[in-house]
Amino acid sequence: MSSTYAKVIVNPTAGAGRTGREWPRIKALFKGSGLRFEHDLTEAPGHAIELATAAARNGYDMVISVGGDGTINEVVNGLYKSGGIGEATLGIISTGTGGDYVRTVGIPRGCEEACRKLLQPRRVTVDLGMVEYASNGRTVERLFVNFAGMGFDAEIVRRTTQQFKALGGLPSYLLGLLATLVSYRNRDVSITIDGEVVDERVCTVIMNNGRYGGGGMLTAPDARVDDGYFDVLIIGDLSKPDLLWSLPRIYRGTHLTHPKVKLRKAREIEVRSAQPLHLQADGELLGQIPARFRVLLAILNVVV
Repeated sequence: MSSTYAKVIVNPTAGAGRTGREWPRIKALFKGSGLRFEHDLTEAPGHAIELATAAARNGYDMVISVGGDGTINEVVNGLYKSGGIGEATLGIISTGTGGDYVRTVGIPRGCEEACRKLLQPRRVTVDLGMVEYASNGRTVERLFVNFAGMGFDAEIVRRTTQQFKALGGLPSYLLGLLATLVSYRNRDVSITIDGEVVDERVCTVIMNNGRYGGGGMLTAPDARVDDGYFDVLIIGDLSKPDLLWSLPRIYRGTHLTHPKVKLRKAREIEVRSAQPLHLQADGELLGQIPARFRVLLAILNVVV
């Protein structure tokens, strides 16, 4: 199949339904540019994994994700599931709420500019993260492109998606954040970082492949998607007032000077706790720890 022929996977519900409203315009841009493509719309969570798996196995050289960070996550997991992730190139049109991954890799947020990138593609090869975790009494694996975390940030994801998702976008996130601030309690965890065991009470632990998370928070200012390492952010036993005061600093990337904030470079991490602790990857709630993380080196080709 020609390398100019693409499979476009569209998540119409991404960005609180904005993607579905924008898709006719994006489709017209593709057609007007001369891009040869076929497209599928996702119908439920997990459907993009199935569509991307089929696209890679059917020989499409480019698979384009139209949606948010969660859509990118599913498409990449589908490419990996196909067994041919290194043979397909990922294109991204970011129409979701957060847009954290495209900020790191340098893909324009505007649809017109992002579409032009696909026509004269410059490809970069990037790392991915793999997390192994507990779900419904069994151990499963999941790739992530940008970041994965547990504790406070995963609890925000849980509340946002389970309690306030209908509000969409920023309102749902802010309500999830406020609800988590009121009820969340820090946890005692054991973290093994490249063989070194660290036991402490934490607010959150985040494995960063990219620099941004949570809709523009500069969680790991120096992270790179091609250096072979996670930037492991450990936010320690902060009090509620201190955490509230520190949140704006995360958006500016100045939180690393806080005495209870640590950042470590690592390739393999394991997190355990005697207390329940939720886990998220790329803003999608997965399950609970214990969880093991590892870097998959130079495995994905992305158009930038």
